[in-house]
Amino acid sequence: GYHADRWKKWLIANNSPTKAYFDTSDQDPFCMYNYLLDITTWNKSNRRGFIKVKITDHAGNTVESETNSEASTFQQYKRVKILTGFYQDIGKISKISLTFSTKTLIGPKHKLRILQMTLTSLNNPER
Repeated sequence: GYHADRWKKWLIANNSPTKAYFDTSDQDPFCMYNYLLDITTWNKSNRRGFIKVKITDHAGNTVESETNSEASTFQQYKRVKILTGFYQDIGKISKISLTFSTKTLIGPKHKLRILQMTLTSLNNPER
């Protein structure tokens, strides 16, 4: 990593097209482990809502993502990329669970059918 006062100078000096993700949060120890969730849905009609991700390791340790403040729109066969973060790092993931919510109390419940999904660690891209 780079010290907070030097990361921008290094990226600019090297003409890097890299985006910077900071591993900080408002909770002790101030680390956030970021993942990119890439989803392709299968629903015929559009769905708008929020995705919560839960990952579990082989020992049964589970962490749940923080909910994104903006709703995503899911269309048939269209990829949606969502940045999600966890307050704890999970080494080898054995299970991934997704929960879709529209956050409305009134109205019908909708399912989100996933055709394809990829979860990529931004902190440890080799995983």
